[in-house]
Amino acid sequence: MTIFLNQCKAEMLRMFRNPYFIFWSLFMPIVFYYIFTKVVNTDIADKELWGAHYLMSMTSFSVMGSAIMTLGIRLVQERSQGWTAFMKVTPLSSLQYSLAKMIGQSIVHGFSIVVIFIAGVVLNGVSLSAYQWIMSGCWILLGSLPFLGIGVLIGAMKRVDTASGVSNLLYMLLAITGGMWMPMEVLPKTIQAIGAWLPAYNYGNGAWEIIRGGVPEQKNIAILAGYLILFMVLSTYIRRKQEAV
Repeated sequence: MTIFLNQCKAEMLRMFRNPYFIFWSLFMPIVFYYIFTKVVNTDIADKELWGAHYLMSMTSFSVMGSAIMTLGIRLVQERSQGWTAFMKVTPLSSLQYSLAKMIGQSIVHGFSIVVIFIAGVVLNGVSLSAYQWIMSGCWILLGSLPFLGIGVLIGAMKRVDTASGVSNLLYMLLAITGGMWMPMEVLPKTIQAIGAWLPAYNYGNGAWEIIRGGVPEQKNIAILAGYLILFMVLSTYIRRKQEAV
């Protein structure tokens, strides 16, 4: 247990020391939030609701990107550098090693959520009830699990440049089709129809429902759970195939 906890701590420290994480997961979402709520004229009548809505979008965008890109690329780097092979001779099992990464990443995600929420209060005076702050934060944190699963899948790739390209492309496509950069209602009908069944929209929609006084839809929960199971099954299968070679 001590080794496992130390590994979790090491994963957290590595992320905080990574300028790539700071830029993409904290700086860029806050910049986007400022631009789309302070600079760009969105012609939305309820500015207060828009400020809260877009805050949830950018927080989800931040956590989703960190889960997909930071975790996946780091796994490929460690494998290419022989670190994964070295870990096999330690008392830490491959399952514990993967869990430590996911737990460490989730704790850092919690920190990102708090920082971006504070930015929303400072920049736009976003005012929500304590229940809404806590519930939306918990939803964004727990809802990131399927994207951690995507990160693990990307981590099964052999080349860092391939993993980086795939993760960036996937991240951008999910953000666009998920309505995180602009309201889903203004997107083309085809994108709306496709996005409704993708994890990004259902992830963001849960938080959007909470700030409007509701709760995540059952469809949101079911789709995210389904993707989580799918990605975990695929990553387990791929890992076993790679270990058998």
